[in-house]
Amino acid sequence: MENTRIAVLSIIVEDSESTAKLNEMIHDYAEYVVGRMGIPYREKNISIISLVIDAPQTKISELSGKIGRLSGVTAKAAYAKV
Repeated sequence: MENTRIAVLSIIVEDSESTAKLNEMIHDYAEYVVGRMGIPYREKNISIISLVIDAPQTKISELSGKIGRLSGVTAKAAYAKV
């Protein structure tokens, strides 16, 4: 099995129409998800999600790329050095 890495995906949702598809994508990678925190920022009409993942590098990149291609959604990954 490929080595895993710890990463935090920072996700900003500006188009709420993409929320269902985003949740579906996260569910598809549920085996790698360590934790999730979502913050609805109502004053700005956006949602901010932090997703902690322990997965092979390829899976993290794959998920981040898929999320980033959703309309009105931005995703960036930060990796632990260990």
